[in-house]
Amino acid sequence: MMADKAGPLKETFPHPPRLSDAFLEEVEKVVGSADLKTSEAELIAHSRDFWPLSQIWFLKGKIPALPEAVAYPESTQEVAKIVKLSAKYNVPIVPYGGGTGVLGGAVPLFGGLVVDIKKMNEILEVNDKSLLVKVQAGINGWRYEEALNSLGYTGGHIPQSLPSSTVGGWIACRAAGQFSTKYGKIEDLVVSVEAVMPDGKVVKSKTVPRSSTGPRLEQLLLGSEGILGIITEATLHIFPFPEKRVLLSFAFDELERPLEAVRKILRRGFFPAVVRIYDEAEVSLHFRNLKELEGKSLLLFVLEGDAKLTDLEAEVVAEECRKEGGSFNGEEPVKHWLKTRFDVHLLAEMVKAGAVIDTIEIATTWDKATELYHRTIESLQAVDGTVHASGHFSHFYQDGACLYLTFGGFPTSPEEYYWQAWGAVMETTLKLGGTISHHHGVGLVRAKWIHEELGEYFEVLKKIKSAIDPLKIFNPGKLGWGE
Repeated sequence: MMADKAGPLKETFPHPPRLSDAFLEEVEKVVGSADLKTSEAELIAHSRDFWPLSQIWFLKGKIPALPEAVAYPESTQEVAKIVKLSAKYNVPIVPYGGGTGVLGGAVPLFGGLVVDIKKMNEILEVNDKSLLVKVQAGINGWRYEEALNSLGYTGGHIPQSLPSSTVGGWIACRAAGQFSTKYGKIEDLVVSVEAVMPDGKVVKSKTVPRSSTGPRLEQLLLGSEGILGIITEATLHIFPFPEKRVLLSFAFDELERPLEAVRKILRRGFFPAVVRIYDEAEVSLHFRNLKELEGKSLLLFVLEGDAKLTDLEAEVVAEECRKEGGSFNGEEPVKHWLKTRFDVHLLAEMVKAGAVIDTIEIATTWDKATELYHRTIESLQAVDGTVHASGHFSHFYQDGACLYLTFGGFPTSPEEYYWQAWGAVMETTLKLGGTISHHHGVGLVRAKWIHEELGEYFEVLKKIKSAIDPLKIFNPGKLGWGE
C-alpha cells in the first residue's frame, strides 16, 4: 500500500513534484510501507538542519526546501537498491543522519528523496586486542559513547552535537570533537568505511593500521557532505576508559598569554584531552556566576588517561601556565563547562526573541593566531547591527589552533546582516591565510568563498564529482556546486 501523499503545504514548495508513483512503489518494495514517508510532518522534519538562518525562516513560517519523500533503510543493501532506483529515475537524493549540521548541508534544495539512516544504528563488533569498533553509520553519538563506556572504552570523539548527531554525519562533515587534542579528529579515528556510491555499488576499505595502496576510500568520503556517496558502516579507533581525570583552570589578564602557554605545552609533547581559551567577552557570557573571573581570559584543561601520565601532564600544564602569568582557578570553571557544554537553549531563546546569532569556526597557524582573533572580532564589530562579538579557541595542535567566533544582533534586515557578518569573517580569514572552516564544513553558507579557499584544487574536486556522480543527483548544490 502506498504511503500517504503530502498535504497542502507541499503545494507551496517552489520546486514542482517530480517523484513518480512508479519510483515510490519501487522504493516501497525495498524498505516497506512503514519506512517510506511522504506525510507533511516527515517532509518538514527533513527540510532543514540546524542552520540558524533557516531557523529564523522557520519561525516565520517559511521552509527553505522540502523533500518529496523520506526513506528509512535498515541495511547497506537497502541503501544500494534505493540509490540504483534514484539513478534509474534521475531523482535527487540527500543522505540524512542526525540533522545537526549548522550550514544548510542537509537542505534538500531540489526536492527528491531523503535517505535517513538512523535505523542503521548498531554496534557490529568490538575488537579489544586491536582497540577497534565497527558500527553502522546511523548510530547516535551519545548512544555510541555510552555503549563504549559500559564496555570499558571511550570513542574519544565528543562534539557539541553528541546527543543528536551520528557517526556517519561525523565522517561526512569531517568533524572534530571537544577532546580532539588527545584523541584526534574524526579523520584520525576512522580506520575503514563501507559506502554506497552514486551508481549503487557498495565499496569497502580494508581494516588495517595503514596501507600504501593508493588514495584511500575513507579519505575521499571524509568531508564529502553526501555529494560522493552514502556512508553505511565504519570502523574506528577506540581507547581504554581513562583511569584518571584532572580538571584545571587558569585566569589571565590578556588572551595572548594563555595561547602562548598552550603552544609551549604542545611543543613539549603533552596533549591534554580538552583545551579551551575564552576571551573576556565569552567569560562574561558563559561564566558570569564566577565573579573572580570578571575581566579575565580563561584557560580550561581536562587531562585524562593513565594515572602516572596524567599526573605528569598536570605538572607541565601548571608550570607553563604560571610562566605566562596565569593564576590557578581550580576545578569549578571546568565543572561548569562540562555541565553546560551541550546546552544550546539560550541560543534558541534569543532567536525566538528576534536575534540573529551564529557561530563561525576558522583555523590558522600559531604565528597568525593572535592577529586572526583581533582582526575577525574587529570585522564583526564593524558590521552595522552587531551587539555581541566574542571568541574562544577550541581545538589545538602543535602547528596551530581553531578559533570559534560568536556574533549576534537585532538588525532590521536579518538576512542582510547575517551575510554581512559571515562575509566579514570569511574575507578577513582568507586575507590572513587561514582556513574558512575547521570542523563545521561548507554546506550552503560557505559556498560563496569555497573557490577562493581551495583555488585550483576545487577544479580537481569538480572532476572527481563529475566522474563519480555524472547524473549530479547526490546532495546537489552543496559544497560549492551550484548558486
